[in-house]
Amino acid sequence: MIRLVYDIKIYRDVLREVLRPGDTVVELGCHIGNSTRIISDLVQEGRVVAVDNSPEAVDVMEALSRERDNVEFISGDVRLHETLEEVCSMIESCDVLSVDLGGGYHPDTTFKVYFIWSSTLKPGVSIIRNRGLLDFVCSSITEESFTSGYGWLESSGDAGIPPRLREFKLWSSKIYKEGAHDRQKD
Repeated sequence: MIRLVYDIKIYRDVLREVLRPGDTVVELGCHIGNSTRIISDLVQEGRVVAVDNSPEAVDVMEALSRERDNVEFISGDVRLHETLEEVCSMIESCDVLSVDLGGGYHPDTTFKVYFIWSSTLKPGVSIIRNRGLLDFVCSSITEESFTSGYGWLESSGDAGIPPRLREFKLWSSKIYKEGAHDRQKD
């Protein structure tokens, strides 16, 4: 399932609702770790890979990583394939992908980041915090129905990243293993 929110309180409530003790969570846009602490508490037997490229995140998140055994911090830009490669060298997939790029960050960038990371990691659940995407969805009427039962877009998941997105240099053929991590429906 893909959960889309804007309000930080609702975002954290959704984290509390979906996270399980043994989950592997990739958190994109951890900033100074306020939500990371909540995630870490909820997945005490699991793993949190938190990523952010803001200068104010580095010292605080490195300290949090030393303080908590289940938190690993990467100082990196989530828009770059090198950052995705680094995460993929640590984990092959994740249970939950949490995308919080400031909530009001440009929806096109947030969607591209979500699409590429979720297509690669194939999470069971994705949580995206972004006002523009929420506004778009809530203002839309669909004429067709596509439904993904997981945290990634099944309609394009098996085909990998469409060629038209490769120009953003956010994808690496080294990481994407076509169909390798697809979840089977029961």
